[in-house]
Amino acid sequence: MALRRIFVAAVVMAATAASAEGAAARVAPRPAAQTATVAESARPAGLDVPAVAPTTKTAEAEPVCARLKGAEACVGPDGSDRPGITIEDTSDDRRHPAVEYYLNGYLGTKYVIHNLGRDGEVRGSREIGRTVTFRAALYQGDRRVKYGRWKTVRNVAKYPVNRDTRTTPAAARAKSRVCTSTKGAATTCFSERNTHVYACDTAADEYQARAEYFVAGDPTARFEIHQLAGVGTCGKAEHGDLSISMYRASVFDHGRRKATRLYKYN
Repeated sequence: MALRRIFVAAVVMAATAASAEGAAARVAPRPAAQTATVAESARPAGLDVPAVAPTTKTAEAEPVCARLKGAEACVGPDGSDRPGITIEDTSDDRRHPAVEYYLNGYLGTKYVIHNLGRDGEVRGSREIGRTVTFRAALYQGDRRVKYGRWKTVRNVAKYPVNRDTRTTPAAARAKSRVCTSTKGAATTCFSERNTHVYACDTAADEYQARAEYFVAGDPTARFEIHQLAGVGTCGKAEHGDLSISMYRASVFDHGRRKATRLYKYN
């Protein structure tokens, strides 16, 4: 009987020891997991995600600007505070600023936006190409009195406009709702569905055709298309859902106006 009690006691002790070992085995991985957590928290920030990523994103969203005393022209992506191409008046004087630019590396058509607002006001267009070459300028009346250096930016527009160099005056008329012409052989045409404007040169001479117009009833921003490629060519500008409010066609000998029409209201 005594031997049996001794045997039972030994079995109970062995079972208790085995149970304790099993419990220790189940919780053993937890310290390892805690160690891994400590290691993760101690890892330098930016090891897996580079610390420069947010800075790069911010830099991409910043516009590129060209400045003069009294003017600041900028080209920026959609996410920036200056999307598209803009011109700001930065001086309270009798001059007004303008931004002059070419799209997609094509020098046959120059675009100009005149900011006729007051000091601190910004004017511009969201419709730009994949490549934009631009500069700031200052005008006194219709005479340019100062201009800065050209700058070029690329791939800032999510939906850039295409270069349009093969449109003839006849094709521009066919694609447009309204046209007007001068005796000096310049034609301005436009359509108001996905609004576009054409400036066409229709004479073989040394003069340049020019479209001058206002958009969306705003009298403080004048848009111009200078067609420089010669007879039978048209330059095109796009304005999305905005409508043309006032327009005319003109002929220039560089900076001197040779012929024009009176402004027409749309």
